Amino acid sequence: MNILQALFFPPEQPGGVSSMVPYILDRFNKKGWEMELFSLPKRIRNKGTEEVEFTTFDWRKYAGNPIVDKYIQTYKDYVWWTKLRLVKKFDIIHAHHPIAGLVMKQLYPDIPVILTIHSSFERELILNGRIQENGLEHQFLTQIYGELEAKVDQIITVSNSFKQYLSEYVQDSERLGVIPNGFDEKRFRPISHENQVTQFITVCRLVPAKGLDTLLMACGELKKRGLPFVLHIIGDGPCRQELEKLAIEQNIYEDTIFYGYMLHPEEFMPFFDVFVLPSRAEAFGSVFAEAALCWLALVGTNVGGIAEQIEHGHNGLLVPVGDAHALSLALEKVIIDPTFRYNLARTAWEKAKKTYSLNRVLRQLKSVYEIYQV
Repeated sequence: MNILQALFFPPEQPGGVSSMVPYILDRFNKKGWEMELFSLPKRIRNKGTEEVEFTTFDWRKYAGNPIVDKYIQTYKDYVWWTKLRLVKKFDIIHAHHPIAGLVMKQLYPDIPVILTIHSSFERELILNGRIQENGLEHQFLTQIYGELEAKVDQIITVSNSFKQYLSEYVQDSERLGVIPNGFDEKRFRPISHENQVTQFITVCRLVPAKGLDTLLMACGELKKRGLPFVLHIIGDGPCRQELEKLAIEQNIYEDTIFYGYMLHPEEFMPFFDVFVLPSRAEAFGSVFAEAALCWLALVGTNVGGIAEQIEHGHNGLLVPVGDAHALSLALEKVIIDPTFRYNLARTAWEKAKKTYSLNRVLRQLKSVYEIYQV
């Protein structure tokens, strides 16, 4: 059986999806499955010219909106690139982005197309202040889910909470499957170490949705209370300058290190003590599972896939979204009680090894693929 894994971003781009799928492909290939990877290079811009037609709604009533127009042009570019590069047929296509799923079904209507929706583009845009909830862009992007339901053969989500979110926009939510992300344990090597000062680390794009303003304010409270720490921030994005300014205002700039983008942060994480990310929304939150596999204590917000990974007080700590004081108290607990911190990290590691192993994902995907095996 020959399967195409159709990404949107190239595998070298940052993000849990782009880094996870090549490992899935490699494992399947080693088991004797034929599997290839496909994606749209970043350099492909404004090449596609074919008209786009949806069957469940008329997208043209949203035309003229910059975000909608860019989405449609990207769709056209994906069509152009797919026609240019793909010459052979596949038995199954597994897409990992709505555009990839719709394009593949348009061009290969007789081939089963499975789509995994890993995140919500519209929620990210809302949280980052780029669109308004229930505005034209939001309406367009949520109607895409109905188009996907009508077109692709199977839709998979990455958490039960995200399935619940998508249920509002499809006719039959029972068709939505759930397969949480999985990770190759060989990539993660916990390292025994003793840090005299508690080392916090966070890994994310520097955008409002990730809640780093809340984290910096929480760390400002820790500094005022005389609690020592170092905060390591890996990632880049449009908010970096604003966040650096906030770190200065909170009197923690000397306690904070901004690294910028890093290709393999999992090689860096094991040297730290606590992973903290106060996201305002996460469909799954792959970086929490990765941090757990690095044997770090976890501190996150009680939202989406994060709350499905963390059982408060057992394998991590959960705080309300946007509550800097609550976050500071949680971080204080893991600073002043190293034994508690260690136990959280150990339990998180045990759960991640059991629940988010790549082998589990391979078994679940194999079951899905075999349904469509001719």
